[in-house]
Amino acid sequence: MAKKIAGICYIKVDGQQLSIEGGVEVNASSVQRETKMGLSGPAGYSEIARVPRVAFTGFVPADFPFAMLEERTDLTITVSMANGKNFTLSDAYQVGEPNFSPVDGTVNLEFNGMQGFFNE
Repeated sequence: MAKKIAGICYIKVDGQQLSIEGGVEVNASSVQRETKMGLSGPAGYSEIARVPRVAFTGFVPADFPFAMLEERTDLTITVSMANGKNFTLSDAYQVGEPNFSPVDGTVNLEFNGMQGFFNE
């Protein structure tokens, strides 16, 4: 039997569902590792923390919460994926430049937070 691995995805910002165009990204790992090479080969690795994040392109209806996204720094972002995985970003805040394209009716958004995790 085939298993669904991609498709419909939902994003909520503090419980308010946003319509997304696509291109959703979440951190798959909380760390980034790099191999440390010695003269005789790999000596081990280093590890640094990654910024927990969610990035996506959303549609902008008349009631889109631009003010809330700009003012709040304690948001909870939830991403529900077609494969059954759910990702939560807590104490989140909008980063970068959320440029709105009225021709397409979309805005590119990125949120960073204090903690990001998969609810398994």
